[in-house]
Amino acid sequence: MAVGIFAGIAVRNYESALEWYKRLLGAEPSFCPNDVEAVWQLAEDRYVYIIEDTRRAGGAVGMIWVDEPRTAVARIAERGLQPVGVEEHGTVCKWVFHDPDGNETGIGGEVSLPK
Repeated sequence: MAVGIFAGIAVRNYESALEWYKRLLGAEPSFCPNDVEAVWQLAEDRYVYIIEDTRRAGGAVGMIWVDEPRTAVARIAERGLQPVGVEEHGTVCKWVFHDPDGNETGIGGEVSLPK
């Protein structure tokens, strides 16, 4: 069975959220279907998007799984965003980021344990 996802994040202000997510994801959107929505393709059949919807903004929780999470978080920091925390679960870590509306996006994956 093929699996894909098109996960949405409601935000209060499209323009400011667009800038924040470009820094988090390190890229311009893959496409913008209208004036209040931007979509990033993370991998084949895997998308995340923001949409201006003040009524629903601020409640999203998600995690993007990457092969080298420490490297990904370091690159995000170079673009000016810092995680608000980190969760460790054995060999899996998640760095937690909150957008200006309080939506949570984790960047995580398996990490090597220090020797």
